[in-house]
Amino acid sequence: MEKALIYREIEEFKEVHLVLKNASSKQFYEYRFEMDDFPNIKIKNITNLRETGLTFENNKISGIPYVNSVHDLDIEFYHTHDEDSTEIKKVHLFVNADPKDLWKNIPSDTNDVYHKPDETSYEGKFLDKKITVVSKRGRSHAHEGKFRDDDFAVNELPGGWSIVSVADGAGSAIMAREGSRLAVVSVNSFFNSEEILNRIEQNIEIVYNSSDSSKEIQSEAGENVLKLLYKGVLHVYNILDQTAAEHSFSIKDFHTTLIFALTKKFDFGYVILTFGVGDCPINLISPDFSEVKLLNQMDVGEFGGGTRFITMKEIFSDDMVSRFGITCVNDFSYLVLMTDGIYDPKFMTENKLEDIDSWKVFFNDLAGNNDDRAKVDFINDTHIDQQLLTWTDFWSRGNHDDRTLAIIY
Repeated sequence: MEKALIYREIEEFKEVHLVLKNASSKQFYEYRFEMDDFPNIKIKNITNLRETGLTFENNKISGIPYVNSVHDLDIEFYHTHDEDSTEIKKVHLFVNADPKDLWKNIPSDTNDVYHKPDETSYEGKFLDKKITVVSKRGRSHAHEGKFRDDDFAVNELPGGWSIVSVADGAGSAIMAREGSRLAVVSVNSFFNSEEILNRIEQNIEIVYNSSDSSKEIQSEAGENVLKLLYKGVLHVYNILDQTAAEHSFSIKDFHTTLIFALTKKFDFGYVILTFGVGDCPINLISPDFSEVKLLNQMDVGEFGGGTRFITMKEIFSDDMVSRFGITCVNDFSYLVLMTDGIYDPKFMTENKLEDIDSWKVFFNDLAGNNDDRAKVDFINDTHIDQQLLTWTDFWSRGNHDDRTLAIIY
């Protein structure tokens, strides 16, 4: 090949305006050089790349950059008809800052009388299945050194029963962090009673396992179960009201949502008794992942105007029964409870909570299909609570609320 032609092709490659797509700090990056227009040009190496945390191989830059900056890179290349001569082409790589790094993480006041950890996690057994729960302070609270307002509690109860409860304290309530803690602890404590559980169980047997009972008797038994659940919820309200009075607060200062699932495996299936007030969902997913059910009523409205709290006396009205659920299934793959810190960024709208495709996307996300490549492994589940805690640190623009997620699997 004529030297003039070689020279021209080298210069054309040098002069072409090559723009590398921007990278983001701490996120996987990949850029492939398309060389179809330069069949005789081969890239040998890219110097100054190591300091970015990236590597170059087979015409591709990839890896995870850790430092945000503008990096000046030298592309070393040669012409296939003049392999002994190495040329240099200069390009720039912009690595944007990780948005997470722009948020402060100021510890909350450990000396406060109502202090609780900024994040906490749990893993253990739940009936004949397993459970993991995590609760993490949101970035908006961490940025100002405020407390985590979410909370949860898990308990194994007498007679083979188990309960998990989740609460989201209202950000506008000064004692919300204590309100959510009291709510989950007191509801679990109420049902930690052989007498109450025996009464529930006797009625459940009539509803689902008594072929000689009339429809009227079965209906009455179902109502008896709901009355006992109602007593548990009213107990929570009374505890919060009493605590507020004892410490010269208004009960509004303890505003919190509350959801719980009280469950037992019977010979005829898993019975799941649920309650919900506020905007936190409880979802049940079938064994073959073909169906998902929302087990509680959601209080949602424009600009959060529909949110209700367990601390509101008005929720104990005639439509209170709609807040309870009695569900019986042969089996399930997952039972999931979450606060809006998870629900808002991952589902966005209430109708998606009953869309199985949305749940498939959610569990693919948990499986590692996300920008952070954070994976929650439900098979190799050693330290699964720490896996889940890491996953909850995901970035979602505009969604910086506390995040609590409970998964029975």
